[in-house]
Amino acid sequence: MLNYKHLHYFRTVAKAGAINRAAEKLHLTPQTLSGQISAFETRLGVELFRRSGRRLELTDVGRTTLAYADEIFHVGAELEEALQNRATAPVHPFRVGIADVVPKSIAYQLLAPALTLAEPVKLICKEDRLQQLAAELSIHRLDMVLADRPLPSSMDIKGYSHPLGECGIAFLAARSVAKKLQGEFPATLHGAPLLIPGEDSALRVPLLRWLEKKGWGATIVGEFDDSALMSAFGQAGAGVFPVPLTTAPAVMKQYNVIELGRTLEIRERFFAISVERRLSHPAVLAVSEAARRSFDPGSA
Repeated sequence: MLNYKHLHYFRTVAKAGAINRAAEKLHLTPQTLSGQISAFETRLGVELFRRSGRRLELTDVGRTTLAYADEIFHVGAELEEALQNRATAPVHPFRVGIADVVPKSIAYQLLAPALTLAEPVKLICKEDRLQQLAAELSIHRLDMVLADRPLPSSMDIKGYSHPLGECGIAFLAARSVAKKLQGEFPATLHGAPLLIPGEDSALRVPLLRWLEKKGWGATIVGEFDDSALMSAFGQAGAGVFPVPLTTAPAVMKQYNVIELGRTLEIRERFFAISVERRLSHPAVLAVSEAARRSFDPGSA
């Protein structure tokens, strides 16, 4: 049997990064805590930490153990909450992984319908790279992953990609930047400072190919994995930046920027990735059905 007290000690040390700090939180002596961690490693037959100067760093096995420990104690907290609120209607957790390249506004737009179900759900969102999220999906630690591409065939993970919708692209900029650009869109992009998505984004390659095909030599001045950060730089006047057409009005209002033009030749696509070939989870079904209504066919 796994010693959960030892697991708690390990998790506290991993979070603190040092025996002394963890011992203070646990009201133990450093010697006692160090002995407990050693006993836990001996019981598991692995090394969980390596020393780096005055700090303790997790080994690869330690990082895996910490991920499971976080999940175990999270479930324990849910159990405690459920028992305390057993007189009320049960709330079902809906765990969603969101690929870090998916715009936050799109994620909200797609997931909001899950919160309106007759049976209440507790939405638990985790943002990370698609590869990591897919791995967690495969061991059922997530119910669904939102991504801007299907599950790559190169990943040795069993999963199914369900299209949620697609739309064209709008190019936005601060008024100060727009005043300096010449000509009509899309020729106005020639020589313009451009902010683009990072390498993990499925939009990046089609965008660059489109610019090359049109012969517009835009100057790339920034690359961003986070679309919200890209929008913030655009608001500050760093350059022109692309957004999905379906979110363009909200982005313009939030960041006080204007639209230079739009194209349907580049399309941003979104997928729900699940372990189910046919969707059956009520919350996932709500997301899928609402997505069909959210994406305007005229912008696809």
